[in-house]
Amino acid sequence: MSTHVNDLARGEAPKLKEPVNRSGWNRAARVRFTNKLFKSYFLFSILALCLVLALVIFFIGKTALLTFRDISFAQFFLSFDWTPEEGKFGAASFIINTLSLTLLTMVFAVPISVGLAILIAEIAPKWLKSFIRPVLDLLVGIPSIVYGYLGLTVLIPIIRNLSGENLGDGLLAASIVLTIMILPTISRISDDAITAVPKKYREAAYALGSTRLQVIFRVVLPAAMRGIAAAVILGMTRAIGETMAVVMVIGNTAQLAKSFFTPTSVLTSNIVMQISNVEFDSTWNYALHMMAFLLLIISFGLIMLIRFISRRGGHTA
Repeated sequence: MSTHVNDLARGEAPKLKEPVNRSGWNRAARVRFTNKLFKSYFLFSILALCLVLALVIFFIGKTALLTFRDISFAQFFLSFDWTPEEGKFGAASFIINTLSLTLLTMVFAVPISVGLAILIAEIAPKWLKSFIRPVLDLLVGIPSIVYGYLGLTVLIPIIRNLSGENLGDGLLAASIVLTIMILPTISRISDDAITAVPKKYREAAYALGSTRLQVIFRVVLPAAMRGIAAAVILGMTRAIGETMAVVMVIGNTAQLAKSFFTPTSVLTSNIVMQISNVEFDSTWNYALHMMAFLLLIISFGLIMLIRFISRRGGHTA
């Protein structure tokens, strides 16, 4: 009490002792302990995630490289003959089919997705935006097997009737199904990228006498191009790695697709159709693991490309 009186006499605020809880720690000590605890937890989570990813890459890669113990590098990557029963493991047709399917899907998906994103972000009224965005978010969460089932029961009969082919399976059916699957992802990310463009860019363009289309295509889209590119690459990653929907509509025949209506197979569909029927310690199994390793490398490369684009976008801003 006397200390407080002396402080007031000197014109200073009284110094109060910080309350101490029952464990003897003051508030600052508890805050430091909590921060350190959360920091350690997040660091452990990151290290655990990195460890799991490293183990996946290590074990798949280790098994995949055993392929070249029995067959040559050129035979696996350059040969089109996939007849495991005869000891022939040429994966060139699956690799080309995978790239062809991805390219065809992007040709369908990118213009539609970006156009839809422009409609949502720049043209549609608020009530329509509030309706379309939740619908797209809902479509992202639908399991891929549902899209595959709809493609099998609805899309393939339509393609068969329009084309006159006996079978509607092939690259065209698979690309349409994949387009419907990745369209919500590309649209929503592109929508966010376009919406993030500062309003002052639009106002400056309008002040110079630009029309709405000129503002969209000459100002907004170039400014949002990095975000749109990241969205396209993310959609491409999902298209390359999709399995169940593709298996149900592509035909699952180990041959090079010579037309859009030829039943064929890609890396993912070939793996899922055969992996359960082979012995683990066999060249056949090693070759399938090599296909999975190729998909892992492609996906990892695309993700690194997204990170590179995003980082360049951050430096430019």
